[in-house]
Amino acid sequence: MPLKTRFLTLISGGMLLAATAACGAGAAETEPVAAVEAGGKAKVVASFYPLQWLTEQVAGPDATVATLTAPGVEPHDLELTPQQVAEIGGATLTAYVKGLQPAVDEAVEQNGAGKEFDAAAAVRTLPAKEEAAEGAEGHDHEHEISYDPHLWLDPSTFAGVATKLGERLAAADPAHAQAFKDRAAKTAAALTALDQEFAKGLSTCSARSIVTAHEAFGYLADRYQLKQVGLTLDPESEPSPARLAEVAKVAKAEKVTTIFTEALVSPKVAEVLAHEVGAKTAVLDPLESAPSSGDYLTAMRQNLSTLRTALGCTA
Repeated sequence: MPLKTRFLTLISGGMLLAATAACGAGAAETEPVAAVEAGGKAKVVASFYPLQWLTEQVAGPDATVATLTAPGVEPHDLELTPQQVAEIGGATLTAYVKGLQPAVDEAVEQNGAGKEFDAAAAVRTLPAKEEAAEGAEGHDHEHEISYDPHLWLDPSTFAGVATKLGERLAAADPAHAQAFKDRAAKTAAALTALDQEFAKGLSTCSARSIVTAHEAFGYLADRYQLKQVGLTLDPESEPSPARLAEVAKVAKAEKVTTIFTEALVSPKVAEVLAHEVGAKTAVLDPLESAPSSGDYLTAMRQNLSTLRTALGCTA
């Protein structure tokens, strides 16, 4: 059976329904957070896991941190409860990436204006990709903004976010300003060290192309001179048969050995593609949800190990 026909059969057989169930899990329930803590602590609402982790590192014991996106929930189609919208209104600061979660954007605009920290405005962003979207079927939230929102997947860029977040928290809570700045510097240093690990670990690879379930790894690819070929721009989208055939052609031409999947997206299309091109699959975590064990640094180091194996990197 031709490749395009197999993909059409797979998609029409219910793949879109499965992906919708996995990716559009709905609103995340969180515990309410008081507008003003008894001890006078700042209150930060983080939109999803990477910013939750970063904020916790910078805030330390001097602020409380709540998250809007529960573990295991695909963040792009998050819907907020009225309680969560109220949390944004009562927060000292809401940390988010504008354009990644439309419901959060709207809630911040209506209830948290002047109290927002947009990570995408704090650092240099990369332009949004066009080519994968042209062959995608389904949602395309990320294509509505002019930049790629997945900035946390480049540790050097994320270090810059840490520094700016420390400055913003210091301004919001002058009583703990120096502590926020000190922890931000410590977090930025840890991310810089991680960046150096990636630069060294990916400098000796025999291959440079990565085929991913969706184009979340643009910052990582740009930073470490890799070429990303994504099936879709948006994890809620289904790639068209034409796009899948195009990616298969690239994978064969560049002798790709691994097709990368991710935890919150069904691997079935990637598995069919891998079978077609004679490759295997492996999970490359975009860290859009909390990892099953460890934290951001642990998961990123696992990504580095996975990439080194797939790309044939030497010691």
